[in-house]
Amino acid sequence: MAKESKKSAGQKLAEKLFFSLKNCWDEIDAKTEKEVEELASSYKQFLDRGKTERECVIAARELLEKNGFADIQTLEGKKLKAGMKVYQNIRGKSLIAAIVGKKPAVEGCNILGAHVDSPRLDLKQNPLYEDCDFALLDTHYYGGIKKYQWTVIPLAMHGVFAAEDGKITTINIGEEPGDPVFTITDLLPHLAKEQMQKKAAEAVEGEDLDILAGSRPFADKEAKEKVKLNILSLLHKKYGITEKDFACAEIEFVPAFKASDVGLDRSMIGAYGHDDRCCAWPALKALVSLSREKDAPEKTVICYLSDKEETGSAGNTGARSSNFENFTAMLVGASEAELRLCFSRSAMLSADVNAAFDPTYAGVFDKKNSSFMGKGLVLTKYTGSGGKYGASDANAEFCARVQGIMSRNKIQWQFGALGKVDKGGGGTIALYAANLGIDVLDCGVPVLSMHSPFEVISKIDLYTTYRGYIAFLKEA
Repeated sequence: MAKESKKSAGQKLAEKLFFSLKNCWDEIDAKTEKEVEELASSYKQFLDRGKTERECVIAARELLEKNGFADIQTLEGKKLKAGMKVYQNIRGKSLIAAIVGKKPAVEGCNILGAHVDSPRLDLKQNPLYEDCDFALLDTHYYGGIKKYQWTVIPLAMHGVFAAEDGKITTINIGEEPGDPVFTITDLLPHLAKEQMQKKAAEAVEGEDLDILAGSRPFADKEAKEKVKLNILSLLHKKYGITEKDFACAEIEFVPAFKASDVGLDRSMIGAYGHDDRCCAWPALKALVSLSREKDAPEKTVICYLSDKEETGSAGNTGARSSNFENFTAMLVGASEAELRLCFSRSAMLSADVNAAFDPTYAGVFDKKNSSFMGKGLVLTKYTGSGGKYGASDANAEFCARVQGIMSRNKIQWQFGALGKVDKGGGGTIALYAANLGIDVLDCGVPVLSMHSPFEVISKIDLYTTYRGYIAFLKEA
């Protein structure tokens, strides 16, 4: 056998100096592959169950309570001790959980912050109307979407009606076998000459995203708006709802299909809501994993699942509210000054996704600064748009600190930027954590077809991100 040729000085230097990435699938053994599939399976179940922020919080609470976490508000007056596991449910739409560390919280916390809301269609307050013997529901889209992607797909109805007496009625139609589904119609190509000449953003107007809800009239020749009346009759019979109850409801329409493996090799997962549940789930699982260890963590560790990120994090369940500060204050249990000191000493990964490089649309990406599916978790120094507007832009020291954690734990990481400089941009909750004085860096899973009804991720990136979150909580 011929001896392997010796590497040249230049080749050796290149290996030392260049930053190169391998496909993470090349590096795993049978044991790891089993762990990858187990995590993917649990994640798909979470996706199918949690298609709204409320449903995600319910699933998260159940997992936390199963693993010994207690509602922090039930512990009022009790001193928090190392190893205690607590959470706070914020209006059923966001959640914060923590494991109390050995060191006082004032010395800083290690935090994972994700969001559990996703782009969708919300019903307006007075949505139901009849036109040409159709019952239709008027919507207002939530978050950044390509409106044309939401037509002619099966949709499911999720949400709650809140009654004046405090009763909450939950709606979930379109997910179970035998359930009816809903849809938004589109124009047939034979008559769509003018529509197809419009810009993509204008081909389907927001006011045209009306959901087809029924066409059968109520059996009374004397009644008016009989199709609308029949729909209200069905809702009233099953849920006790009248038309005015829509005014105090939160009803969301989401894709009705289930999370599925993608590709003949089953290496990917296609589903609605990867942004940002593919980071929220491993973040929550990482916290639960630490909760099962015998010893308490050195520092207090926190998982924050926020709402409203897709609309700017405003509102009293979003990351711009005081909820996170209030929860941390309960952990610190001291003065305002010591709370601020805690934030200044804390470290956070803004657990959010980045756009995976897509060769079909290579022109909008900066390939040398893009993230790639199958190559590990993505560290995103800054997001924002045009001149880094709206970005927290993590400092070099904290970037090095996080990279060091990943390197020591043999977790492959990669750079990630959201496209070319002048092609657009986006943001995460990192900005609001940074405003509190917390060191923060975006870190998550690369996603194809982001904000569409059917996004795609790699199972190996989900697993790598999960391992990275565990390492961060332990070592940051």
